[in-house]
Amino acid sequence: MMSSDQSGAVAGAAAPSRGQGAVTGAGAGAGTGDAADHFIQIVDVVKKFGETVAVKEVNLSVKKGELFALLGSSGCGKSTLLRMMAGLETVTSGKILIDGEDLAQWPPYRRPVNMMFQSYALFPHMTVEANVAFGLKQEGVPKAELKERVQTALDLVQMGRFAKRKPHQLSGGQQQRVALARSLVKRPKLLLLDEPMSALDKQIRQRTQIELVNILDQVGVTCMMVTHDQEEAMTMADRLAVMSEGQIVQLGTPHEVYEYPNSRFSAEFIGSTNLFEGHTVEDEPDYVFIETPDLPCRLYVSHGITGPLGMPVTISVRPERIALTRKPPEGAYNWGKGVVTNIAYMGGYSLYHVKLDGGKTVIANVTSLALTEIDPPTWGDEVYVRWSASAGVVLTS
Repeated sequence: MMSSDQSGAVAGAAAPSRGQGAVTGAGAGAGTGDAADHFIQIVDVVKKFGETVAVKEVNLSVKKGELFALLGSSGCGKSTLLRMMAGLETVTSGKILIDGEDLAQWPPYRRPVNMMFQSYALFPHMTVEANVAFGLKQEGVPKAELKERVQTALDLVQMGRFAKRKPHQLSGGQQQRVALARSLVKRPKLLLLDEPMSALDKQIRQRTQIELVNILDQVGVTCMMVTHDQEEAMTMADRLAVMSEGQIVQLGTPHEVYEYPNSRFSAEFIGSTNLFEGHTVEDEPDYVFIETPDLPCRLYVSHGITGPLGMPVTISVRPERIALTRKPPEGAYNWGKGVVTNIAYMGGYSLYHVKLDGGKTVIANVTSLALTEIDPPTWGDEVYVRWSASAGVVLTS
């Protein structure tokens, strides 16, 4: 990852600490009220490359001390938005503010922001210690203070004993920690992470995600990260924004976005889901009935919607909400009959693909524990799928 330290960025004020993170120095505690809730403000931001609009009037507020993720597929505008915050791209229109201060008034090297990119970009001829100290030397930090801050940063990321090694003597995960220490040692108000785990293999990535969250929580720095990895965003972020075609299509906590998608795009992009097409036949404040050609019965969802009867809708049901049985369900709603066409064994669970009589294939996530309590179906077996009224979410867009 390349860091803005390499441009000799001037560090901003110390970030507020949620824990006892020594790296932040004597930063004030997290503020209260609107100032803390709108620590980072993105206001009507537009970015154009010629006639192409990469970011379309994005509005977003990030809280002080929050780890916020921008999630989306390649080309959705998330990295462009991050680069505008770092000053690596100019804003076509709109404002980006940190702690009430318009970043447009500051050149990149003077912004209280550090950015870590996908490649670590550590100086190969320098030791770990020298890499972390580089930005502080550019600022002219006194030698004694520099040494103390570098050691504190390396200890925070558990790399103190590797201080004299060169980057080529480190693993990918260790290099990432050094890059993180190099960014945190400068005490930025905002830390930007661009695909921070993309260079790590899966096992190291999963472990490092938790470690990174713990470090950032200890330091208390406000952080925005960009990723296309849904699992990474769900694991690490306090809140996230799903982006598509330069716009934010949904914003909320990982739980809110996963459990209550607001559109077909969000439902399909975050995790996997089963989608049933139909139209409303009864709509009350606390429930709705939907006719669908995919099932032999009506769909019953335990929340109402706003719209005329007969309107076309899509119902999202997550695979882990679907139960698999050999016996016909007792209820009159939310079930189907079909044949097992594929089984993917995933260790702690199995993914069953069931082709319903109507032709639609439904995916059910069945835990290994649940399989021990039934006679596990196999390829070609006739089975039933069913789910509760609270499992489905009605999507109108």
